[in-house]
Amino acid sequence: MRRAVPIGFIVVEAALYAAFLIMDIAAMGPSTVPVKYAGILLCVLFALYAAAGGGDRLVFPALVLTALADWFLLVRNDGYVIGVAVFLCVQTVYYLRLRRLGAGSGWLLRAALALLIGAGLFALRMATPLNLLAGLYFSQLVSNTLLAWSVREKRLTLFALGLTLFAGCDVCVGLTNSGLVPPGILRFVSVGMWLFYLPSQVLIALSALPEKEVSHEDK
Repeated sequence: MRRAVPIGFIVVEAALYAAFLIMDIAAMGPSTVPVKYAGILLCVLFALYAAAGGGDRLVFPALVLTALADWFLLVRNDGYVIGVAVFLCVQTVYYLRLRRLGAGSGWLLRAALALLIGAGLFALRMATPLNLLAGLYFSQLVSNTLLAWSVREKRLTLFALGLTLFAGCDVCVGLTNSGLVPPGILRFVSVGMWLFYLPSQVLIALSALPEKEVSHEDK
């Protein structure tokens, strides 16, 4: 029974993923939002299931915050500052998870990336409050991704892969909103956002399973 739940979760998420990718390629616009958001909410429920079964208890609140951020950024599509700020909180929770599992603080990396991205935004004359906040958030995501790959633990491999795809999604978001991308590439990156995003959240949710179940799923 316990094995059936993760398998069922993956199957349903795969169906939702295929559905909205087809809709995105067909340029169906806002009609994809309920399908995409359903995939995120399902990740929240699965993380709750994992925590109740003895798995990681920090992934569930992080995914609740993720769903809240997506409410502003995806569903309402107007609360950009709030959404990005909530995503910064998500990365703070993931940092706490990494520290608890033995990762280093990475403070020099975190500070250097934040300063580098901020300087780049000023150099490009794109240093709006929203962009600076997004840059700070992205620096913490990249730092967490590198820290996750530095810890040798089975479930953190899924977590590291999830964060890597998460970063890929945000690169696509940045390119889409930069105004610097040619139309042909813009079409790819606009689809690429969710091409990376939902798998990233599914992997992060799966990483919340107890260690023995993660090892079993990998076989």
